[in-house]
Amino acid sequence: MTWTLPHPMLSTPTPAPELRPGWAAEPKWDGFRALLSVEADRVVLRSRRGTSMLAAFPEIAAGAAQLPDQTALDGELVVWDTAGRLAFERLQHRLARRGAAAARAAEQALAHFVAFDLLRLSGTDTTGWTYRRRRAALESLFAARQLSAPWALCPSTTEADSVREWLTWGTVGMEGVMFKRLDDVYWPGSRDSWLKYRHVRPPKPWSAR
Repeated sequence: MTWTLPHPMLSTPTPAPELRPGWAAEPKWDGFRALLSVEADRVVLRSRRGTSMLAAFPEIAAGAAQLPDQTALDGELVVWDTAGRLAFERLQHRLARRGAAAARAAEQALAHFVAFDLLRLSGTDTTGWTYRRRRAALESLFAARQLSAPWALCPSTTEADSVREWLTWGTVGMEGVMFKRLDDVYWPGSRDSWLKYRHVRPPKPWSAR
């Protein structure tokens, strides 16, 4: 039976950035939501709406050899500028690049895949695991493989102090904070178990999200 990437789990806006008992929190990135699958020599990089993004971001395919075979991640594609701020416009401009132009763009503005969830690990479907278990396995994967660029691990916490710190990260381009139930499985397309709190910022002119 062929394994396919699920629809991404979604979130519901929340007006208050409160960390509740039984929940974890993560920074919310200013980038493109993406799902990644690696199987044999085939790499799939898909947007939230199902569009392939691989041609525009060849560095992600090149870095796939760092991951175990038959592994899939959920995360965010981001680009940082030289000052360490998230540079959404530079990321956005890369979407139209293909071939040699995409390769040159990768050299000038390397995209990173910030992983925040684990959907498959070495052939095992992990979407039926709790977030707590998926998160522990994701951290172990990064540590065991010593993953480096273009991969990055999204921070996760159950500490309110860390959440308060992340609320100041709007100055470096963060969008806000995500809240996720520790004991829920990965529900494709569902908005019931993830909440998002957005910083109040001017609207973007356009977004692939």
